[in-house]
Amino acid sequence: MFYKDERLALFIDGANLFSAGKALGFDIDYRLLRQEFMRRGKLLRAFYYTALLENDDYSPLRPLIDWLQYNGYTMVTKPAKEYTDSTGRRKIKGNMDIELAVNAMELAHRLDHAVLFSGDGDFRSLVEALQRQGVRVSVVSTIRSQPPMIADDLRRQADNFIELDELREVIGRPPREPRPDRAQDSAE
Repeated sequence: MFYKDERLALFIDGANLFSAGKALGFDIDYRLLRQEFMRRGKLLRAFYYTALLENDDYSPLRPLIDWLQYNGYTMVTKPAKEYTDSTGRRKIKGNMDIELAVNAMELAHRLDHAVLFSGDGDFRSLVEALQRQGVRVSVVSTIRSQPPMIADDLRRQADNFIELDELREVIGRPPREPRPDRAQDSAE
């Protein structure tokens, strides 16, 4: 439940929201997402959190990050850490939970409603802390994927759970079709 006069902020765990959308078979249109929540209340800030590999010449996230920065989102990024696991596989770690929690707590005294786009159970304590500050918290994720993308304890702690799949018609766009293989094009 949203009220037109309430001050709200969006806290988007970029990797988590991307994974949830992918599991449901649609891409998020961030212009539509921002418009939807501007319609629901007085949107003070829309934060987007992601880690980036700094040594890559081109990150597939760069165009999205640039677009978000120019279109009303506050970008919070940090370098991702790259390491090799015990099986010799290259792994990337870039947890943004602390940055998100700190921003949410710093803004709490100015908010009536926080909207968290993540299903990560680590955020249950943050939700509880925001609620103690008098902030209502909605969590956007999905239980319709296999397995569900939201931790049960986070869902129970939130004042309101918003099923991402139910926002599909409002903020979604169909996933892009894969580009045809250039080798196939030239063979025809």
